[in-house]
Amino acid sequence: MRPAARLFTAFVLAGIAAGVQAQEPGRASVEALTYPELHFDPPRPEEHRLDNGVTVFFLRDASLPLVEIQARFGGGWSRYPRDYYAAGTALPSLLRRGGTRTRSPDSVSHALEYLAVQTSFGGSGESVTSSMNTLREHLPEAMDLWMEMLREPAFDSTQLTVWRDREVESVLRRRDDPGRLAFSEFNRLLYGDHPVGWEMAPEDLTPERLNRETIAWLHARVVCPDNLLLGVSGDVTWEELSPLLEAELADWPACPSSLPPPPEARVGAPAGVYLVPRPVNQSSVVVAQPVALRQGDSPDYFASRIGNAILGASGFSSRLVGRIRTEEGLAYGAASVWTTPRSYDGLLGATTRTRTDATVRAIRLILETLASMAETPPSEDEVGTAVDEWVNGWVFNFESPARIVGRTLAFRASGLPDDWLERYLEGIQAVRPEDIQHVFEEHLRIDDMVILVVGDPDELLAPLEALGPVTLLEVEEVRPLPSGEPRSRR
Repeated sequence: MRPAARLFTAFVLAGIAAGVQAQEPGRASVEALTYPELHFDPPRPEEHRLDNGVTVFFLRDASLPLVEIQARFGGGWSRYPRDYYAAGTALPSLLRRGGTRTRSPDSVSHALEYLAVQTSFGGSGESVTSSMNTLREHLPEAMDLWMEMLREPAFDSTQLTVWRDREVESVLRRRDDPGRLAFSEFNRLLYGDHPVGWEMAPEDLTPERLNRETIAWLHARVVCPDNLLLGVSGDVTWEELSPLLEAELADWPACPSSLPPPPEARVGAPAGVYLVPRPVNQSSVVVAQPVALRQGDSPDYFASRIGNAILGASGFSSRLVGRIRTEEGLAYGAASVWTTPRSYDGLLGATTRTRTDATVRAIRLILETLASMAETPPSEDEVGTAVDEWVNGWVFNFESPARIVGRTLAFRASGLPDDWLERYLEGIQAVRPEDIQHVFEEHLRIDDMVILVVGDPDELLAPLEALGPVTLLEVEEVRPLPSGEPRSRR
């Protein structure tokens, strides 16, 4: 080696040695650093009450010159007889598309576009919801327009006909989708003549039930201030907002009557196997039982959420997918179901789709996997993974002020505490493997399972009898009805 090269090598080695000697004190210094414990205090909306008694949740956000107002009206078609089902289902769409007392449908759309206002309208059996997002500078005009849409809808007859025709087409196509048919027939079987079990039928869409007068009658009793919760977020102060809200709501008449109480649900059907005949080469399977556990601040409820994730609600990492897809190759996917409504019993079970000749094997695997949850506790790794997945996504519940306000509206309407998410986080983090085994031991009843299959009777009837007696559910073929000719549903 040349002298210059030897000198360079010695210089490099000396530098490395010096770096190694310097690294140890540096690492020690880093490891000795201390940090204050992180505390995340979620922003909370202010709660105000207007002169007419309407509660408003308000959260200011000056990051963008936008304001969003959300309205939630408690009550919906589930509080009224079946005759109002179609009217209640159509109501949100016609609030947006049906015009107002002073504006045609096209005029409303042009005004929304001119003011750059974004709106949404939705609903369910228990509520009607709407939101309006606008530039701060357009707030008074946008609020006038939005409130007119809510308070004084015209329910344009042409738009009502468009909605009815679209819904009739949906009813006709429902029987062509085996998966959709399986869920609708299972709900009807378990919940009977309760709103949870209702499916739109041609007789619901006849002019006798679905007309402007029926929709207006229901609108007057649901979309009114006694049922209203408001939420506001954006670039406006309460001092600026309050007079606008008072002016818009001051002359809004009270609801003409109180909402009827929710109908009582008698959930259940005789345990056994039910087959909906369809000449298809793939079976749609629903296996479930009624379960009385309700959403609430209890260890069993939180254990059920993590247990359900481990069982089949966490996708490809779940036990059901591992058994049915990965190990046996019987289906592309499978999922568990554990619903926990606030006011009636939910369901505990699972669903999948599989080829016809694998139907019984897939059902047996579902039952075995369900039973395993009650036999032994899940591993610490399974619980830790399921808890971490939820906890790691918890902060996204607070990603926008509008989302925070909307969630507060939903919690208040459901009777949950305003800090429900914080309680949920603490409850989820406290779940242990033995808690999950306990909650399944307490609520799982394999012998009470209702097994519903939509599939080919020629191929399935005999194999399904290995699981027990089979009841055939003949689903009526749906055809459009001539106007004004209602018929009864089987």
